[in-house]
Amino acid sequence: MTRTLAVLGASNTGKSTLVDRFCTLEGGATQPAAAPGEARVAGFTHLGERWQAIDAPGSIEALHVAKAALLAADVAVICVTPDPEAAPLAAPYLHAVAAAGTPALIFVNRIDEATARMSALVAALQDYAEHPIILRQIPIRDGERITGAVDLVSERAWSYREGEPSQLIELPPDLAEREHEARDQLLESLSEFDDHLLEELIEERVPPSGEVYALCARALAENKVEEALIGSGLHGNGVVRLLKALRHEAPQPGALRARLQAQAGLAEPPAAVVFAGGYRKHMGRIALLRAFEALPATRPLGGRAPGQLSPADPREQRHLDEVAEGEIVQAVKADHLAPGRLATQSALHDAPGWTVALPAMLHRLIAPANERDGVKLSGALQTLAESDGGLGVTQDPATGGALASLQGPLHLRLVRQRLKDAFGLEVADLDPSPAYRETITKGHDVAYRHKKQTGGAGQFADVKMTIAPAARGAGFSFAETVKGGAVPRNYIPAVEAGARDAMEKGPLGFPVVDVAVTLTDGQAHAVDSSDMAFRIAGRRGVGEALEAAGAVLLQPIHRVAIHAPSIFTGGFGPIVSALHGQPLGFEPDPEARGWEVFEALLPAAALPGLANDVRAATQGVGWFSEAFDHYEELHGKAAERIVQDHAREPA
Repeated sequence: MTRTLAVLGASNTGKSTLVDRFCTLEGGATQPAAAPGEARVAGFTHLGERWQAIDAPGSIEALHVAKAALLAADVAVICVTPDPEAAPLAAPYLHAVAAAGTPALIFVNRIDEATARMSALVAALQDYAEHPIILRQIPIRDGERITGAVDLVSERAWSYREGEPSQLIELPPDLAEREHEARDQLLESLSEFDDHLLEELIEERVPPSGEVYALCARALAENKVEEALIGSGLHGNGVVRLLKALRHEAPQPGALRARLQAQAGLAEPPAAVVFAGGYRKHMGRIALLRAFEALPATRPLGGRAPGQLSPADPREQRHLDEVAEGEIVQAVKADHLAPGRLATQSALHDAPGWTVALPAMLHRLIAPANERDGVKLSGALQTLAESDGGLGVTQDPATGGALASLQGPLHLRLVRQRLKDAFGLEVADLDPSPAYRETITKGHDVAYRHKKQTGGAGQFADVKMTIAPAARGAGFSFAETVKGGAVPRNYIPAVEAGARDAMEKGPLGFPVVDVAVTLTDGQAHAVDSSDMAFRIAGRRGVGEALEAAGAVLLQPIHRVAIHAPSIFTGGFGPIVSALHGQPLGFEPDPEARGWEVFEALLPAAALPGLANDVRAATQGVGWFSEAFDHYEELHGKAAERIVQDHAREPA
């Protein structure tokens, strides 16, 4: 049985270096890097056991990829640096493992760079962790250098050796007091989950190391704590200790299978989970899946054949007749196996909701460099969206072009590169135009007669109407007060249709909203009147009235909710003010410990630049959601510029 861990963390925390160290520790080879924005699956052996590490990308814009990796992981390792001020960078991953219910270890990587005490780092991380973080090791220092570590369970000290296993040494005398203090804190934390240990501590009896190790394993498997170990993937320090903890304390694959079945509400346990995918030139769509039981290649998966199955390592170009229990493999030519699905033999089921990507923060119109590639581009974007949980593709209502909803600027660059590499498409991108509208500021009465004689039956319609401003958000309304049948009842719907036609484009060039039109009088001809004539009269009459009724531009205002660690929310007020928005305040985020939600009203025109502003103000971890709230009037030079720019746009 193959066991799997997901290695998560922010960029520059040494995740890939740590995974490479796993691979080479017992004479194996490093495995190729994944394509940008995708997860890498690296297999290795430790003490005769087969393991796979899913190396997830570190950008917050690829958080959905990291969360998807948890679908296939028995345990997670969250890499952090030893700097307490960088603790907020780990917050998205601490929240992700808590939402997924995945047992997790924290690995303080690059320990040789540490200057602060580990207790300060743990305290900083605890602000964002749903479960208690217990420190399993403390560093041994020689002046400013970290030269080894003390295991707080066994109370053994180890000296780091470059490129070699650590050496067992005597506990330095000057470290004894701090070691006892740290071990007492460890035992006190564990005693919250074990009455027997609590009794031992009350009676001042020293629990044996074996008992403490077993309790650590149980607390981790039951997802009650997150253990913190220290080391350096680059230098190989502490890596064996980390792997031993994983080997003895991480739950077996059956626990993940049962958890996913319960979270998804399935009647039977899944046979496999499809957690990632992509598109490769000359190969087509691929999917990465993990088998929870032995899967013959001829057996249906999700109701259909699983396609060609091959090892996840791209260097192994061979077909598999059977997938071993716990193994991660690549499926080719199995288009039904979309990422984020749990597969039984007969059906596919949606993965639990915690895998859903963050709301899109960037919306861009994607256009092909060559106009002839329009249809090809549409299909390519849809194909990418099927394997990229953070990408949404719709049709822009204003232009009819492809509108991509993305996680941010980096995600946009990745999508453009994928279009080029996999489909040979060069594309351009630009901001979609905000949905400006216009309305009127005063009422106006209009009389309009449509009369046309072209030989044979003519066209005649005479209407008298009143238009008036309506309440903001009321939209369009039509009424009639015609008396005596001056306008026959069967023609009144045509007048309304004509009035609606006039609303499609007002004097400023935008759709017109919040206007009430009332038909008050008119005249018809027994022969020349028709629905078409009255529709034309209604459209032109209302058009004339709009010209005279004081048109004013309306800009869309969106309600924005910015999610970020609480230490950053104080900087959002100036950002919102600079974007001509209105701050509304902030409150604790109910779904993320240590986070707050800052709400504001912002013009839609300011949204394209907000992603960069939020990223810059939060060290890259903040994100926002937005939704249309209302329209408000826009005057002066800003409005004039928008009208002029719109008039210059091609039809």
